[in-house]
Parts: sequence; structure tokens; C-alpha cells
Amino acid sequence: MEKLFSPWRLRYITSVHKRGSGCVFCRAARGRRDRANLVLSRGRSNFVILNKYPYNNGHLMIVPFAHVPTLAGASLEALHEMMALAVRCEAALRAAYRPTGINFGMNLGRSAGAGIDRHLHLHVVPRWDGDTNFMSVIHGTRVLPESLQATYGRLRPLLRGDGPGPRGTRAPAPHQPRPRGESRRGGK
Repeated sequence: MEKLFSPWRLRYITSVHKRGSGCVFCRAARGRRDRANLVLSRGRSNFVILNKYPYNNGHLMIVPFAHVPTLAGASLEALHEMMALAVRCEAALRAAYRPTGINFGMNLGRSAGAGIDRHLHLHVVPRWDGDTNFMSVIHGTRVLPESLQATYGRLRPLLRGDGPGPRGTRAPAPHQPRPRGESRRGGK
């Protein structure tokens, strides 16, 4: 029997079960080093992050800042923004990678397949005709031709907050704190 080694997966396999390590999404949300944390864009209620262990190049996740495990636990504002960000992610992936399809999905709970089951997140995975090859089928291994940092560099400019939103509207811009005392409409 042949063996194919993927030592980078060990860090994931062993880190998932560490006690006291906290939520990886909450750490990324609180962090200030977006490139190091693979955070591509920040909205008011959600952020977009690259999957550190992607299914394909360009595998993104849209994650609420609030640590909630279910859709019912999220605010309506967060859910609406999540869908607006999904539109932006679709546009960015189509522009950067030209996929022939895109999967959007959530796994709510460990038994549903969630690797991180206590913090809601929406997967956005670009797909191409024939992207499942012998390595995936026979060896259960994905071959990713681009590094995470190269993917970050390709997608970051497309998700900076000035891209298209639903039906030609502008998508939510990255969160910029308002000056103290200023209302949402810009007045005092």
C-alpha cells in the first residue's frame, strides 16, 4: 500500500480537540492582524475569512462576530448581512477564479459535519467541472495549486467593501466605527 503524507493536517487534527484553546473564529474576529488570521473583509455583524484547511482554493467562510451556534441565535441584521456578503463573495470568486459552480453551505452541529460546531459560519466553495480527481477519490486528499497567502492576495482587493451587492446595490462596507455621538444617518 502506498502512503501519501500531509503533515500540515496534523496541526488541524490535534488542535480541534485542545481544551481551553477558545474559538478560532472569535480569536480571528478580535485580532488586529487580518492577513495573518486570513480575514479578508469585515462588515458590521460578520467577517469573511479563508478556510485554513480548504476544500478548494478560494474556500471562504462568512462568520458572525457574535458567538452563536444556530441561525435562530443570530440577529436579523447579521443574517441579512451574511447574505449580502455571500453575494460579494460569489462575485469575487467568479472574478478571481472563474469557477463553473459555487457551493454555499452550513453544518449546524457536530453530527451534521461541523468542525467548529459552536460558532455559526457559512462555507463558500468555488467548484470546477472535474475538480474531483484520482487524488480525492482514491487517496482522500485534495491537491491545492495555490497557497493561502496567494489566495488572500487575490481575493482581498475584491472584498474590500466597494464591490457589487444584490441587484446592483453596493454591498456593506467594512465596519468603520462612527465618531462618538454620530447617528447612522450621519447627523448628530
